[in-house]
Amino acid sequence: MLDPIKEGALWAIMFLPLSSFAIITLVSFLGLTRSGAWSPRYSGYLTIAAIFGSFLLSLWALDSVADSDGVRIGFDAHEWLTVGGLEVNIGITLDGLTGVMLVVVTGVSLLVQIYSQEYMRGDEGYNRYFAFMSLFTTSMLGLVLASSVLQLFVFWELVGLSSYLLIGFWFHKDSARRAATKAFMVTRIGDLGFMIALLIVFTETGSLDIGEIHEAAIAGAIGSTALTFFALGLFAGASGKSAQFPLHTWLPDAMEGPTPVSALIHAATMVAAGVYLVARFFPVFAESEDALLTVAVIGSITTIIAALLGIVATDIKRVMAYSTISQLGYMMMGLGVGGMVAAIFHLFTHAFFKALLFLGAGSVNHATGTFDMRRMGGLRRFMPITYGTMVVACLALVGVFPFAGFWSKDEILADAWEDRPWVFFVAMAGVYLTALYVGRMIIMTFYGEYRGGLQAEDEEHKGDAHAGGHHGDPHESPALMTLPLVVLAALAFAAGFLNAPGIDWLGEIIEGWLPHDTEVTHTDFKLWIAATSVAIGLAGLWTAWAIYQVKLLDAARIRSALGPLPQLLENRYYLDYLYETVFVKELVLGSARWGLALWDEYVIDGAVNGVATATGWSAKQLRLAQAGQVQLYGGVMFLGTIAAVVGILVVNP
Repeated sequence: MLDPIKEGALWAIMFLPLSSFAIITLVSFLGLTRSGAWSPRYSGYLTIAAIFGSFLLSLWALDSVADSDGVRIGFDAHEWLTVGGLEVNIGITLDGLTGVMLVVVTGVSLLVQIYSQEYMRGDEGYNRYFAFMSLFTTSMLGLVLASSVLQLFVFWELVGLSSYLLIGFWFHKDSARRAATKAFMVTRIGDLGFMIALLIVFTETGSLDIGEIHEAAIAGAIGSTALTFFALGLFAGASGKSAQFPLHTWLPDAMEGPTPVSALIHAATMVAAGVYLVARFFPVFAESEDALLTVAVIGSITTIIAALLGIVATDIKRVMAYSTISQLGYMMMGLGVGGMVAAIFHLFTHAFFKALLFLGAGSVNHATGTFDMRRMGGLRRFMPITYGTMVVACLALVGVFPFAGFWSKDEILADAWEDRPWVFFVAMAGVYLTALYVGRMIIMTFYGEYRGGLQAEDEEHKGDAHAGGHHGDPHESPALMTLPLVVLAALAFAAGFLNAPGIDWLGEIIEGWLPHDTEVTHTDFKLWIAATSVAIGLAGLWTAWAIYQVKLLDAARIRSALGPLPQLLENRYYLDYLYETVFVKELVLGSARWGLALWDEYVIDGAVNGVATATGWSAKQLRLAQAGQVQLYGGVMFLGTIAAVVGILVVNP
């Protein structure tokens, strides 16, 4: 066991950003910003300093666990409360999976905060923005470090709350408020499955410790049916957070939040929490073939449907959103074929190049005032750094050699070929579609002639459009925005070499924490798979070039040949209509109105009318007692006397 000082250092990884959140909140509550005693810029500096400290400690944690080959380093849990047979402990866990995730979360968050210093300059909610960013980073780090499933669930919900606050950051916009509510409600559906899974596992094992749950699953102490339902409940929660079909509809709308929020939450960290959850409980999933098959099927569906949507989207951030959903599907496919190492490796590389793409989109918006690619074009002449770094990110996303995405995506493809060949072919189709929408995005944004952008005062695009505060002719972004782009571009190029064939450094760390009895698919590098993947990716890029740049292929004719598919895609498979109109408005709200109408008519009105009828009948009967007959008066008095005696005997027997 590590000594208390080292354990305290691990706790500090989470508490440093928590302290910055607390300080910024206190400063705002005391009104120090209004009095001028606290400059809004201080909030950014404080957040950056806190997350930088967490990043340094995360590097130390990864190095510590690397020295132990990724094997879990033990810590004593601290008892929080005991209720009956439920003992709730709080603790931290450090192993290969935790170490990698800590570096991803803190590293990307640090670069995003630096970028935000300039991007959010002049925004009225500057202090609030960095407070929420600190809270989110704390939540994500707490989720990664949690040693019990209940503790993980608490931080899981706090991540959802932080996301809600950041998506709806510009709450003066109706679209932002609606997007935040939609994200919160849709992810809660998945979280209900997570909660049910938590109850199942406690009923079966009497424990909430993650390590003990793994041991029980491997030892067969959990019944096969209960084990499968537990795994599927976890996957339901993961599907909500990681935007897997059919709970993926919230993520494109979540682009209403500031672009740096999208880069951090909706590309690198929060949406990856679902993948992390499945990976953390991979020993459980490995014991249930049905659960793994479900993960593979849902991941495959998500990969294709999201990639198709990316081809028709005209908002550059929504293209990136659909790309994120599709790539998360890739990671789920990797987990579904038993390739836990490949899936986490792809999560690792994806965090860098997808964060870069989102920040690049923010840089373009900073210059043009719009996210609509139809109003861009020709920007490579005005924004060479943004253009160059985004090209690097796109090549990594497509999986072109030797960029980072090539190495991680190739591992998933190889594992799929070994375990479930049908997943391999779905993944290859995803490679082509990814290259197609990526090529389309680059050509529409950076090639051709500049199409004028959009003025910042356009009400429809206020929010991000005013965040940068500099519009007019296209121009390169300031150094505080381009520096993170360059750093992320370097990582998007080089990060894959950490687990390249013959090195396998990262893979050994990721796999080291798994119990020895856990079966993991790990296929050696296959040149033919890598070559085929690159060739298909280049074919997709060529198709985009032929359609959108040189007009070698007629887009209108292709659209006509595809029949109803383009309309289906433009309406996002009508899933939003199904959920919001049919389910919510017609079924839920309609049923509620119908039920309330019946309640009002038969219960409320019925009770009032019943009391009135009973009162009228009683009055008529009592009138008979005033008929002037002495014997009737005597009878009533006799009955009253009997009732009084009975009442006294009941009260005082």
